[in-house]
Amino acid sequence: MASTLLCTLEITVISGEDLRNNRRPIKKNAFVVVRTDSYNSRRTDMDTDNGSYPKWNEKLVVDMPMHAQFITLEVQCKTSLGNKTVGTTRIPVSDFVGGYMPESYLHFLSYRLRDHNGQRNGIVNISVRVKVPEYASCSRTELGIPMVMGVALGQRNFGGGIVTGVPIL
Repeated sequence: MASTLLCTLEITVISGEDLRNNRRPIKKNAFVVVRTDSYNSRRTDMDTDNGSYPKWNEKLVVDMPMHAQFITLEVQCKTSLGNKTVGTTRIPVSDFVGGYMPESYLHFLSYRLRDHNGQRNGIVNISVRVKVPEYASCSRTELGIPMVMGVALGQRNFGGGIVTGVPIL
């Protein structure tokens, strides 16, 4: 079996808003399950105090396959009959990977939850940071290589050297 390329996500599940079970505000025992695929998932601890406005502020570190297009967050509530899914959201990976953001940028995001009928059922607030391994980082100083812009001083032969252009606005 070939190994799958993974990147590591640091997802902080911050809070939920207006969570309901059968149109009634939940009273306690809400938690969140974060899934990047069928093999990688993590869950928060239960919030037992804040009812339909739970606060977790819990950092979860989870591996995500490089080919993943979505991650899934499920807010669940423990009841006397077992765990019940309150709401689910699928978050496009493109919301926090790529674009013009610097490496390891911390994204604060809020998503609408949907119940099993597709009806609105609250909001979940999270932050996401893509952990970049040191060997893949663009920061050369972390690798012990001094940061130099342009051509090295004292070098007289400019043919074939690397020059960095810096735009002036």
